[in-house]
Amino acid sequence: MSNDEHLISQLSDICEFVETDTSIVKANALDFWPFAMLRPTAFQRYPLPIAVVKPVSVSEVAAVLSLLNSVKVPVVVQGGRSGVCGGSIPAFGGVCMDLTAMKGITSLDESSCVVEVAAGTFGKDLEKQLRQEAGMTLGHWPQSIDISTVGGWLACRSSGQYSTRYGKIEDMVRGLEVVLADGTILHTGNKAPRSAMGGDLTQLFVGSEGTLGVITKAELRTWHLPEKERRAAYLWPSFEEGLDACRRILQRHATPALLRLYDKTESSYHFSLSDRCILLVLDEGDPAIVDSTMKVIEEECSSAEVAEESFVARWLESRNDVSAMAGWLEAGMMVDTIEIAARWSALPRIHRRVVSRLTSMDGVISVSAHQSHAYSDGACIYYTIIGERDKGERDKGERDPEQRDNQRGTTTDEPTKLLPNQVLYIEVWDTVMHIVMEEQGAISHHHGIGLNRARFMRSALGEGLDVLARLKNSLDPQGILNPGKLGLPTSFGELEWPF
Repeated sequence: MSNDEHLISQLSDICEFVETDTSIVKANALDFWPFAMLRPTAFQRYPLPIAVVKPVSVSEVAAVLSLLNSVKVPVVVQGGRSGVCGGSIPAFGGVCMDLTAMKGITSLDESSCVVEVAAGTFGKDLEKQLRQEAGMTLGHWPQSIDISTVGGWLACRSSGQYSTRYGKIEDMVRGLEVVLADGTILHTGNKAPRSAMGGDLTQLFVGSEGTLGVITKAELRTWHLPEKERRAAYLWPSFEEGLDACRRILQRHATPALLRLYDKTESSYHFSLSDRCILLVLDEGDPAIVDSTMKVIEEECSSAEVAEESFVARWLESRNDVSAMAGWLEAGMMVDTIEIAARWSALPRIHRRVVSRLTSMDGVISVSAHQSHAYSDGACIYYTIIGERDKGERDKGERDPEQRDNQRGTTTDEPTKLLPNQVLYIEVWDTVMHIVMEEQGAISHHHGIGLNRARFMRSALGEGLDVLARLKNSLDPQGILNPGKLGLPTSFGELEWPF
């Protein structure tokens, strides 16, 4: 019996579901990272995982991690694999741990508005159960809500479309159940609303992308279903004028659930508007709060043209539709979204520089943006870039996906020739990330780091990356947890870029 076969046998003694079928293993080796989707065979140098395991309890998670830690086999924890930065890709093979069998609400404190939920629960199922059984909402509406899980939200610091009212996921979490690399089960947080008992261990694991521990359960803040909803829309002559209106609104302590500003390109594409930037507003909650919030917005948008409220309804109907992007990717074009965050003082300059640099780049067809998450000190700008370079060269050097090296635990030395659109993709990302860092912005607002942004982490964090690496080494000395992510060094070798 080979080492892999012996390990699979041991895993089967722990979990009922241990899958080694090549088609399933290959499916779990990719997420929705557009760079990889341009040509999956670009990842032929990666070893395939030896298996996908699907635990049903925290004790099974602990036993699997203890076993893998003892033999130093890497493990990548997965939920819906809806990430767009390669965070779920097993860069060094090993084992994929699918947590989607660990699902559902485990307790609900309706008086305190706190729900305890298993990490493998899909967002749409959690929201449905909260509404039907308790008349409550989490208020967390990521575009991927149908295909993403609570654990994935926490791992990447997810943001929902109503975040200006309800906050990001790190604002909602009150405590975690986490399994460390050696199988130790840890509970963070406490049953009090606030505490002064040392550092916040909960936030240590939120955003760690599975590199420090495996989140198996979370306590999240909930809200009673809103009593009232109001909508509005305004048209601005420029994106910068709209941004400044958003700033004024937030700095007056008005926090509408939705405050979404589109530039002229996206206003034209989504709403058939000509030479104007649309600001969509929706608020929900206590009637007194909603009315006060909308009054502030009306005052700060008094110089804008009032648009029909029906624009908000149109957005609600199509807000999660990504079919256009899927079509561009299927056609082999370069397309991706890049979300960044910065202070209000820096955002207009960042936006001008990004648009100017990218529109002058060979192969870039379209650069558009919207502001989707706002705070008193700044906001997130979400870019969509479409491009195509040297269409006739697109398929040269392509290998059949079935020819990928299936020898588990090893990689092939055969070099992978990048397609022209992959080269363009890298140039676009390098450009945007460097501009954002020069302006002291955040290189990610809610999509996370994964593999895609890993190469920028040294510049973004500086000595902070060394501190993070020491934390990683302390909690996971064998380095088995999602190696290669967050720009952290690995004990399994170096990751070359481009992959």
